[in-house]
Amino acid sequence: MSVALLGLAVLLGASVQRLAGIGFALVAAPVLVLLLGPGQGVTLSNLAAGVISAVGLATTWRQVRPRTMVPLIAAAACTVPAGSWLAAKVPAPQLLLIIGGLVSAAVLLVIRGVRAPSLRGVGGAVAAGATSGFMNSAAGVGGPAVSLYAVNTGWTAREFVPNAQLYGVVVNALSLTVKGLPHLAPPAWAVTAGALILGTAVGHVLAGRVEERQARRVVLGLALAGGLATLTKGLAGLM
Repeated sequence: MSVALLGLAVLLGASVQRLAGIGFALVAAPVLVLLLGPGQGVTLSNLAAGVISAVGLATTWRQVRPRTMVPLIAAAACTVPAGSWLAAKVPAPQLLLIIGGLVSAAVLLVIRGVRAPSLRGVGGAVAAGATSGFMNSAAGVGGPAVSLYAVNTGWTAREFVPNAQLYGVVVNALSLTVKGLPHLAPPAWAVTAGALILGTAVGHVLAGRVEERQARRVVLGLALAGGLATLTKGLAGLM
């Protein structure tokens, strides 16, 4: 049953990522954490999100803005080790609380579309990248900070997606370099790979049929539910 739920979480995350350009970690990471534990769940989320970002980048790399992405990626590289250290040192119940709280707060900030002058320009890129790198390594969810930077910078969805995919490839690779690959049994690896392929195909089919606004609502709703569930499990563990 747990392997089937693992496959379902990866399939759903891959579908929404291909459909909306972002969202794998927001949707799948909380579920993977609940199934595999904080360490392995976040690491598998990093791996799967990086793979999906690489697939998307293969067809959109010409729209990437390298100069804009350098401050984001450089700042993230500085904070990824700190997030990995936190994930390795904090006991599981407390880490579940941190992950659930970060996911839930990040979703609410994205829903509100927070506007702040500090999230613009090079300074905003550094702040967003540093926050995102830490959250990506510790909780598997680095996208919201980058999304808020994009909103405050005025990027369109067409501009955001390829740059977010480049960022996803690099930052998830950095996280895996620090933490290593997840330790899964062969059946779990096979289910994960199949779910990634099928989810990407499903998302590709739906991309032409579902409006971006509707897809965004689905992603954020699922992410908030997962974040709150993780937060609840952390509280239960402490009690």
